[in-house]
Amino acid sequence: MRAVVVGDVLLDVDVEGEVQRLTPYAPVPVVDVVSEVRRAGGAGLVATMLQGDGHEVTLVTALAEDDRGRELAGLLPGVRLVAGRSPSPTPVKTRVRSLEQPIARIDEGSAAPEAPEVTPEMLDALREADLVVVADYGRRLLADEGLRAALAEVGARVPLVWDPHPKGATPVPGAVVTPNLGEARLFSGVEGSGVPFADEAAIRLREAWSASAVIVTMGAAGALLRTTPGGLPMVVAADAVAEADVNGAGDRFASALAVALGEGAAPVAAVQAAVRTTGRYLADGGVNALGATPPAALPGADRDALAVVERVRAAGGTVVATGGCFDLIHAGHAKTLAAARALGDCLIVLLNSDDSVRRLKGPERPLMPEGDRTDLLSALQVVDGVIVFGEDTPVEAIRRIRPDIWVKGGDYDAADLPEAAVIKQWGGRAVTVPFFPGRSTTRLAAAIQRVS
Repeated sequence: MRAVVVGDVLLDVDVEGEVQRLTPYAPVPVVDVVSEVRRAGGAGLVATMLQGDGHEVTLVTALAEDDRGRELAGLLPGVRLVAGRSPSPTPVKTRVRSLEQPIARIDEGSAAPEAPEVTPEMLDALREADLVVVADYGRRLLADEGLRAALAEVGARVPLVWDPHPKGATPVPGAVVTPNLGEARLFSGVEGSGVPFADEAAIRLREAWSASAVIVTMGAAGALLRTTPGGLPMVVAADAVAEADVNGAGDRFASALAVALGEGAAPVAAVQAAVRTTGRYLADGGVNALGATPPAALPGADRDALAVVERVRAAGGTVVATGGCFDLIHAGHAKTLAAARALGDCLIVLLNSDDSVRRLKGPERPLMPEGDRTDLLSALQVVDGVIVFGEDTPVEAIRRIRPDIWVKGGDYDAADLPEAAVIKQWGGRAVTVPFFPGRSTTRLAAAIQRVS
């Protein structure tokens, strides 16, 4: 699709270093720089994300005629740049981190900007769009009346997603607006927290902005969608991601939402897609992983699970895995999974595919398709990831993720488990946890059949 991103471009600099001492004159950490990464931020980050997703991207912005402005133009390969002149210096945001923990952020060029130039070419670029994402970072570009009129016109025929800013312009009527909790509180004047606050703020903002929809992004709690003043809001929960770098998460959400709407998805489905995409972005390492080659995945594997494995292993943690059909999840399964999770720092479930279950259990099984079984397992707090495999045994899947501990429920002997020999190849161990008698999928299925 032809995506047009409109907004302010910043220069983002990530400085990674090591802290091993303090200065002699004050308790201030000394950072020995190990690496430095420079990238286009703000609207430039949104354009980079969409271009990486395979879309034809045009970035409509204003650039300063300084060294950093010229540098930004070179940090957007593959993106068509249509830019007016900004009379203000290029804003720079530098994040300083040690062992991936933020230490400080240094902002340059943050003084009140002068109004940038908007050219006819910038307005013409909007007319070619299949979708538009506005990334307002408060640099006065979106206050230009001619640009606003062009955005309102294009928003009447294609999806227009507007990511607002506390110092930015009011969204044009008809836009789908995506404030975060802090922005929703500031713009609406509503006080409080949680879903009740987010819904009340969304109702007020939708009316104040004449928006087609307001989506309040709530961080780890997901997102709340409000399309009408009456009725009920839709809340889409997010999967938990431990120790995530949330830089760029709002940009990832807005870009994914616009793509889903551009592909014809209804608002609810589009929000669900955006929440999933943002979760994958965070699980994969966030902005630091952009442009990196994703880890090789098993056929049908969930990349979120593989990202969990890599993150835990990189931190020196213990990866635990177990497997099975999990055709009807019952109390015995729940206790076994909880016992397995207690043995390490993450639990990955290797799940038999539908074809694999049929070969093992017969043509009447599975009772639930693999998608439903995956969703049920993923919803359990003790499960950190699910990978589907198509073989009769999980041996090949185990070789790919190389867990430290393989868990089976029941009274198995090592000779009965082909997995036990495999996991020993890298120093892992197969263990069993107590079996809980009286709980079985077959028995539960028979009981359901009797009462149905």
